[in-house]
Amino acid sequence: MGYRRRVRAAISIAAAFIVCARCFPVGPACAEEDDDPHAMQFSGRDIWRNGAFAYAGLLLAPGGFERDGLMLKIVTSGGLYRYYAGSLGGERVLGAEWLADVLPGFRIKRGNAEFKVFFGPELQRHKLWPDDPGNRLRGSQFGVRFAGELWYEPTPLTLIAGDVALASVATSSSARLAYGWRVNQDLFSDGIYVGPEVQYFGSDGYRQFRVGLHITSMKTEMTEWSAAAGWARDSDGQTSPYLRLNMSQKL
Repeated sequence: MGYRRRVRAAISIAAAFIVCARCFPVGPACAEEDDDPHAMQFSGRDIWRNGAFAYAGLLLAPGGFERDGLMLKIVTSGGLYRYYAGSLGGERVLGAEWLADVLPGFRIKRGNAEFKVFFGPELQRHKLWPDDPGNRLRGSQFGVRFAGELWYEPTPLTLIAGDVALASVATSSSARLAYGWRVNQDLFSDGIYVGPEVQYFGSDGYRQFRVGLHITSMKTEMTEWSAAAGWARDSDGQTSPYLRLNMSQKL
């Protein structure tokens, strides 16, 4: 129950932080009425040979998504995975994961570059079959997470996108870097970006590397889609294809 109380308190503080920012805007531009949405829902799926995950969340921007300012990102995710435990003589372990993040943050836009940074509390829960005492990701754990995102269009036809995250629970980390070229401007009003990506996931005792191709910014009215596929290899020596699908919608 201690974890739940801390998470509820973190949510209350973050919500009050955003409400205050909304009620007391700064700068003349904030006083102007506009049609810029202030909320976005998003979700995604990620699957490879040894795991399948899904996530969903809400991104709040009191000043809108076209201005610098405060943001709040709320994410929950879960899934199943398997690995081979060295502490159990190489026995295969099946794991179930659930986590929740409440991340206050800030958006900065300079020219064609956009940066977002987030920092806040995180709750993770892992269940293992059979139990693996050598795995730090066991039971319920409370920690903090830092996350950063980059979207940069160096030319009208190219894109550099990336993200990075670091969590205190089992020193979990991830990073992704993608490059894209804009194509299909006749079919899609803003075009879509297609190109290579590299990705990394890690925690105590486990690493995974990916190389693949992505399709980004497929827009249909208020909804935007992206997808990626490629090849993954992890520190257990397992290799397989991976597939990722993401969706976001401004409210």
